[in-house]
Amino acid sequence: MPTANIPVLETRRLILRGPEPQDYPDFKATFTSYRARFMGGPLNPYEAWMLYAAEIGHWAIRGYGMWMIHDRISDATYGMAGGWKPAGWPEAELAWVIWPDAQGRGIALEAAHAVRGYFYRNGWQGMVSYLDPKNLDSIRLAERLGAIKDHAAPSVDGNDAVYRHPSPAQLDGTQLAHGIEMEIGHYTDPLFKPKGWALD
Repeated sequence: MPTANIPVLETRRLILRGPEPQDYPDFKATFTSYRARFMGGPLNPYEAWMLYAAEIGHWAIRGYGMWMIHDRISDATYGMAGGWKPAGWPEAELAWVIWPDAQGRGIALEAAHAVRGYFYRNGWQGMVSYLDPKNLDSIRLAERLGAIKDHAAPSVDGNDAVYRHPSPAQLDGTQLAHGIEMEIGHYTDPLFKPKGWALD
């Protein structure tokens, strides 16, 4: 699927578009940094380039993939979120990564919620997130999205924790769904100042 044909998703603060060449510097900066320690990194520049090429190619091979997260007003990029199932993944994954200077603002929550909703509206009946057990920020985010650790599910390499997201039927019209929307609403309020540990 050419990147021009990738659907565009819009939320209160964000626009999610397919990855483009001009987005690569931010991707490289993150994946060659300590921020990537839970995602197989830090990578060297060649590995980062190959992974970014895979992000784009995934759309052509699978028909879905990772969106680049942009600010609605400034068009700045904040990270990526989307569906991910490279060779060897037991199930399709809801995945996200936020650039270091964009964390703690609810961006990953807003983007991942929009992405999951898109896939569920288009026929998906469930998805998982494969997380490093030491990646507490992403585990907290998965739990805020309603995902529960699935001890029986096969992992990618035996070293990751599998968090299973609620199905569309388990989400539709529930208190969980309303709570996610409410939390996103707090983050969109310019007067909202979250306290405590930064959560993506």
